[in-house]
Amino acid sequence: MAGAAAHLSPHSGSATRFEANLATRDRRWVKYTLLAVGLSYFALFLLLPLVAVFIEALRKGWETYFAALVEPDALSAIKLTLIAAAISVPLNLVFGIAAAWAIAKFEFPGKHLLITFIDLPFSVSPVVAGLIYVLIFGAHGWFGPWLIDNDIRVIFAIPGIVLATVFVTFPFVARELIPLMQSQGRDEEEAAVTLGASGLQTFWRVTLPNVKWALLYGVILCNARAMGEFGAVSVVSGHIRGETNTMPLHVEILYNEYQFAAAFAVASLLALLALVTLTVKTYIEWRAGLSTAEETSS
Repeated sequence: MAGAAAHLSPHSGSATRFEANLATRDRRWVKYTLLAVGLSYFALFLLLPLVAVFIEALRKGWETYFAALVEPDALSAIKLTLIAAAISVPLNLVFGIAAAWAIAKFEFPGKHLLITFIDLPFSVSPVVAGLIYVLIFGAHGWFGPWLIDNDIRVIFAIPGIVLATVFVTFPFVARELIPLMQSQGRDEEEAAVTLGASGLQTFWRVTLPNVKWALLYGVILCNARAMGEFGAVSVVSGHIRGETNTMPLHVEILYNEYQFAAAFAVASLLALLALVTLTVKTYIEWRAGLSTAEETSS
């Protein structure tokens, strides 16, 4: 009894108290079983496919690998993917900040409706999103005849690909910022305004520094989805080789033509981009945790 009391005394460390509580202590075999299941799942469904992509991409040697990446259609697909991401990510950055700021800091009619609209791309299939743009801007769509008369191409062209990419990616920045801004409240902004700061000064010097890590995290996720999007872009692109194919679409075409080495070479480039994204994401999470710890200690 004395030993148990010593373990549970307030002078013992938190780790000792945790280990002394039987309700929170598992048997050793349970821990190792759960660890084995988790690692096996990771190896089978995540690590093994990733390794297989690089093995297949390099199966015929480095010369074939680089030849597949510098082929004109591949370069066009890479360029179009970067263009779509370069346009959609800044647009979603501006929208995400504006929407999150409005939702978290103000009360207005239609606030819950706006939140619902932000979540819409999560609940609608990307293929359906692409079909919606075809219905609106296609040759037989609502604005199709007018676009044809004015020689403006949206569907089966870069504008349609950008629109589809914007649609499927716009929740990511807003959804990272809204919970954080709501938890922070409005006290700091109200204090800044009381001290004479304008709305723009309050945003740049108070609001933005408080959410910078969540903002970067949302941008990273948005960019990753933009570069890897397939469904919506596939519907609006028309699969015009060398013109409207992004990298995922180019991989599909090469694979369907039994050009496996080339398909896996381009797929490995997407995988490398994903790994870079994961690395940056991990770094941002680490810096955000470090920043939170510093603020707490101070």
